Amino acid sequence: MKLFIGLVFCSLVLGVSSQSWVSFMGEAAQGAWDMWRAYSDMREANYIGADKYFHARGNYDAAQRGPGGVWAAEKLSNLRENSQRVTDLFKYGDSGHGEEDSRADQFANEWGRSGKDPNHFRPDGLPDKY
Repeated sequence: MKLFIGLVFCSLVLGVSSQSWVSFMGEAAQGAWDMWRAYSDMREANYIGADKYFHARGNYDAAQRGPGGVWAAEKLSNLRENSQRVTDLFKYGDSGHGEEDSRADQFANEWGRSGKDPNHFRPDGLPDKY
């Protein structure tokens, strides 16, 4: 637990350069909310083939908040992908989210965080609401 807290603290210190802690943390909180909203929309849409779009959109929206949003998007994206790998170890078989799918998810995450248009991954027929 101490190691985890230390890693989070170091990540924060490295993520906050000339920016104030308050604005950085505000951006991070808003970015985390953007990620949650994209995840909720993905669950609601339940649209086959839209996974990468929602990954890119959540990261894009979070990154638009500023450096704190980028930090939150990166940490949450990595946590999500790594947690899938860990849970696969304890399940019989595979969750269907193998290494190749994880790499594709991370590509979409980085695409969105870099400011590129998430609609690149938008599948045909996904309702305009999303």
